[in-house]
Amino acid sequence: MAHFDHDGGPGPWVLLFPVIWAAVAFCAVWLLRRTAWRRGFGPGGHRHPGSPLAVLGRRYAAGEIDAEEYRERRAVLSEDPRPRD
Repeated sequence: MAHFDHDGGPGPWVLLFPVIWAAVAFCAVWLLRRTAWRRGFGPGGHRHPGSPLAVLGRRYAAGEIDAEEYRERRAVLSEDPRPRD
């Protein structure tokens, strides 16, 4: 039978193994959060609707509002909110 000599102790793995697992766990959480955020989910797991103009465009495309209402609301959203002199 082979005899393995372990006089050196467990070696550097005692310290490295937990650090490696912590890095893997951190990367997994970061990747999941990044993927969820890019798919349109904001904090709390709720769908992020996007910009007001994008929401308006989706409502028009879905037939919820007609062309006239779309143009009126788009004009209001496109206005410059700063007061003019």
